[in-house]
This record gives sequence, structure tokens and C-alpha cells, in this order.
Amino acid sequence: MNLFAQFLDALSYEPRRNGKLALMVDYFRDVPDPERGYALAALTGGLEFRHAKAGLIRELVSARVDPVLFELSYDYVGDLAETTALIWPQRPGANRVPGLSEVVETLRGAAKTDTPRLIEGWLDALDANGRWALIKLVTGGLRVGVSARLAKTAVAQFGGLPVNEVEELWHGLDVPYTELFAWAEGKTEKPAHAALAPFRPVMLAHPITETDFEKLVPKDFLAEWKWDGIRVQAVSEDGVRRLYSRTGDDISKAFPDVIEALDFDASLDGELLIGQDGAARPFADLQKRLNRKTVSKKTLAESPAFIRAYDALVIEGEDLRALPFVKRRQRLLAWHDRTTPDRIDVSEQLVFETWDDLAAARAENLSTGVEGLMLKRRDSVYEPGRPKGPWWKWKRDPFIIDAVLLYAQRGHGKRSSFYSDYTFGVWRGDDLVPVGKAYFGFTDDELKQIDKFVRGNTTNRFGPVREVTHTRDEGLVLEVAFEGLNRSTRHKSGVAMRFPRVSRLRWDKPPAEADTLETLEKLLPEV
Repeated sequence: MNLFAQFLDALSYEPRRNGKLALMVDYFRDVPDPERGYALAALTGGLEFRHAKAGLIRELVSARVDPVLFELSYDYVGDLAETTALIWPQRPGANRVPGLSEVVETLRGAAKTDTPRLIEGWLDALDANGRWALIKLVTGGLRVGVSARLAKTAVAQFGGLPVNEVEELWHGLDVPYTELFAWAEGKTEKPAHAALAPFRPVMLAHPITETDFEKLVPKDFLAEWKWDGIRVQAVSEDGVRRLYSRTGDDISKAFPDVIEALDFDASLDGELLIGQDGAARPFADLQKRLNRKTVSKKTLAESPAFIRAYDALVIEGEDLRALPFVKRRQRLLAWHDRTTPDRIDVSEQLVFETWDDLAAARAENLSTGVEGLMLKRRDSVYEPGRPKGPWWKWKRDPFIIDAVLLYAQRGHGKRSSFYSDYTFGVWRGDDLVPVGKAYFGFTDDELKQIDKFVRGNTTNRFGPVREVTHTRDEGLVLEVAFEGLNRSTRHKSGVAMRFPRVSRLRWDKPPAEADTLETLEKLLPEV
């Protein structure tokens, strides 16, 4: 565990992407199997310990330390692993430091009744840094600034492999990835048997600007609506059916209704939406079904999922990615007409001659689920990553409102010393009602300004949350940008924002001049 702890610690303090890659490549080179494989699984979310949760850690530390002292410390530090690691009082006698493999393999097979004793013993044997790494490992919240794709990129760099090939094999490989590392070191051939219904790295678009339009010719492009769901890849090959997110996560279990409909031989790129008869419902309805391991019959009936296909990557064993987009589109339409698959339709394309035509269509279409336009070169091949030029996204301008800061909470990791999570509200009559939360959009300097305001204007405390001054004459007005608005029965205001972020601090504006709930309700999509 000591090497793994040092590795995580170094990653958490390394701000540069290339620096993180170098740390991972060195670790994979210097650490043997299966330790490096378990570390890779931890970084990519491939480990799960059924009985080791954050609540258990709190129970263990509360049994060793005065619970009030722990809560005060946790409130100040803002991170469960860091707080527990620093405050944990060791008992004498436990001096054998466990290895990463021992921890993973023991916990994966441990009964629920044995798990507390095992974790407690390891916490006694480890130093503060080791305890921090252990808790991060078993609770799954590493927060060291490494995405799953970046970790896979590090494996590719380590072995001089194409990262796209690593991603395509990924879901057919088993932890601790001994086959993958053997291939990376040139000891074995590529584990081709792993490529059943593989994830194929997606092609992404760049945001378009006015300057970009000046360089582009309308006749070179096809246009389609950009739908507000989640980008997915639906794959059904050799009897294996899988549904992937854009980052390659297998989300099949959350959408059994879609999996059942993949009764064909193809790999499709599209948007996952909720709705019936081709009518998309708000993103909030889709959000209720994400990240679930099981889905009730009631949910399946009330919130049916479907896919709006954008592209065809493979059809009946033929890889189409090297074809121009216009030909892939023709093949997709012909395949769809021939097979008429359930729960899958094809994205509509727009007829236009000038950019002004598209601008008018973009402004006029206020349909639920549409968040802008996609522009795709007719001759573009399907290449992974975000190449500049072939594909562009032209999203609607965000909505902007002025809201009043109501509550603030400390962040996590590097922000654990600052109040960086903000709940804001708008006026409903003489009262302010919460309408959203935001924790990004501001600069580091602005974060310090807001943190100072929170500390100097706290009127009440609710555990880790501080309520701040918010009257008509006193308070902090935040300019909030957001992508959309939906009705919500879970919120007191009756509305829920999509992707809210702080776009500006309005020190110049008194809270009385902030927006009203009535103003927001006018932005709700028509049902």
C-alpha cells in the first residue's frame, strides 16, 4: 500500500496532464503484476467493494474518536479520507503494512461482518498517507485528477500502443489486466478475443465561433439538431449487446429496455433520450435513470428510453468509419428502413443554403430536448477524439439570470478550505426560494472573494452548510448561466436548472434587483 499511497499522493499534487501521464507510465513500468493492474482498476473505476462504504468509515472513526470532534474536524477539512487519516488513533501491535493486492483480493471476498475488522486493522498498520490512500481506494472516491481515458492513455504510452485499440479492448479485459500489460510489454499478442461488441472511441465536435463561419462553406456541410440527452454507442455484435457512454462506460444495466431492442448486428452512434413516439422529454427525466444498477417495471413504463441515431460505425460486420459521413448516413438510413429496429430512430437533417438559414432555424426551434445544431462535413471520416474542422457544435446561447447567494458549503480536495459550493435563489413575492446550485464558473480570485463574503456574512449554520445574509438590501448577487430549465417536484421552487454555473459576481447590484421566479417560469419549455 505504501507505493500505491505515494503514487496517489503524487498524482493529486501534479497539476499538469503530461506530468500525470509520466507518473502513471513510471508506475506501470516499475510496479509488477498484479499491483499495477489493481492500481489501474482503481483509477478507471473498475473496483467495487460491496461492504466497504463511506458510512462504514465514519462508524469506525467515530468509535475511536469523540464523534463531535470528528464532525468538527470533517467540517474544517472537507474530505472524509483526509480527516480520518489524520485523526485516526492507532493501536499498538499492528505493524505489518498490507500490499495493494492483499487489500483488494481480501476485501472482494470478505463477508459483510468481516469487513469492519479488516479495514480497522489496516488503518492501524498504515501511516497517515497510507490510511488516506486506503480509504480513497475502498470508497472509490480517488479525486486525483485522472480520468479513465487518461489512465488508458498512460497504458498506451507505456507500451507504445494506439490508445484507441486499448479502449476498444477495454470491456473485454478482466481486472487486474495482466493480458493488457503483457501485450503492452510485447510478451504476448494483442488479446483479440476481448473485442466482443467493443466500444469504439467517439468522434467529438468543436464549438463554432463567428470567425469559424467566415472560413466555412455551407454546401460542404450537413446539419442536424443537437439533442439534449447523453451521447451513447449502441453495439450488438456476435450475440453480445452493450450500451456505452461517450467515455466508454458500460451503462447497459440502467437501460434494459434499450438492450432488449438491440436485436441486430451493428454499432451505432447516437443520443439516448427519454420519451415515446419520437418525442423527447426533458433531460431531468433521463437523469432519473442514469447510474442505476436495477430499474423497476414502473420506471421502465413511465420513462421509456430510446436512441436517436446520428451515425453508423459498423453494419453487419462491415466497418464504415473510413467512409465519408454522407455515405455512412446513406448506409444508416438504408439499414434503418430495412430492419425497422424498435426504440431507435434516425436524427433529422436540416435543409439550408446559407448560415443565416441555419441561424434562423436554431433561434426558432424551442422544442424540448433541442440544445442547438451540429454541423458535419460531408466528406468527414469517423476519427476518434476532437479533430478541428470536420464537426462543429452550435449550441444555443445560455440563459442568464441574476440570483442571490443563500447557502455555501466547503468543496473537496484542493477546495476543501474554501466555501465553493453555492445554493442561490430568486424572488417569489417577498421571499427568496432556491432554484439551483453551482460550484464552477468563477476564477480562483473570485473564489477567494466569495469565500471571504461567506465567512463575514454567515447568519446560521446547518452542519457543514452556512447560511449567509440575503435580504433585499444586503447580500451577494450572482449572475448565473444555465443551459435549460425543467419543472421539478423535488425542488421548492418547482424548477430545476441544467448545467448552472456562476458567470459573474454582481457586487454592483442589490439583492432586491435579482430576478423573480416568474421570470424563470417563462423559460420553461412548453409541454
